[in-house]
Amino acid sequence: MGALSSALDRATRACLGASIAQQRRLHGGDLSDVYHLTLRDGRQVVAKHGPLVTIEAQMLGAIRTAGAPAPEVLGVRTQVMLIEALPETPATAQSWEALGDGLRQLHETVGPHYGWDTDYAFGPVTIPNAPKVDWCDFWLENRLLANPAALPNDIVRRLETLGRRLPDLMPVTPPAALLHGDIWTGNALFTGKRAYLIDPACYHGHSEVDLAMLCLFGMPPEAFWSGYGVTDPGLDARRPLYQLWPALVHLRLFGDSYRAMVDTRLAALGV
Repeated sequence: MGALSSALDRATRACLGASIAQQRRLHGGDLSDVYHLTLRDGRQVVAKHGPLVTIEAQMLGAIRTAGAPAPEVLGVRTQVMLIEALPETPATAQSWEALGDGLRQLHETVGPHYGWDTDYAFGPVTIPNAPKVDWCDFWLENRLLANPAALPNDIVRRLETLGRRLPDLMPVTPPAALLHGDIWTGNALFTGKRAYLIDPACYHGHSEVDLAMLCLFGMPPEAFWSGYGVTDPGLDARRPLYQLWPALVHLRLFGDSYRAMVDTRLAALGV
């Protein structure tokens, strides 16, 4: 048994009182290892191994407390999080509508400030979450220019120019909605008529951050928007601004193949 398999088995025995009979790696997991486990007593669970699973478990708990659908966390031990196994099915109009409804439910939970009580990360890309009361300041300092040394100099200069215009492009004090923080179709688990939020990177911010991220690789169908409900005027104009952060993350994680994604959003914003 390898080191990872041993760690998973120790976690299931400590948290669930049963050892592993079978394990199967699941799709995804670019930045962590995810497995479907069958325990010797017949139960099936999902295990995620990584350095930040304790924080992720807290985020999943916050999503469930908000009344939005997320898998139940069954236990956490030594960089292993165990969550309930859910049967994944192809997305349907009904499950897309359920995703919209769930995301709206999440966004109706409002915090006292923008940010989170701890920083997070996408692999080597740190996500600073220090609280701020000005949304423009948060978006510039904690997201777009969180680590300028990791970005090409010309992009940094364009982001600095954009930063001076942020009060004209985005609301200064929108409701500090609870955000999933990394919502795309790969982080929505469709099961029958429902949709669950997985792999969160939660913090409080403008609800349109999640909506923009969900549109980064293609627009969700009309059923999603029907489930989500009314959006604010100017949503489309603000979308490139909020898509800049995930575009910058992709550039840092995966290299120049994502340079065009960044350039396109900056150009749309006139910088």
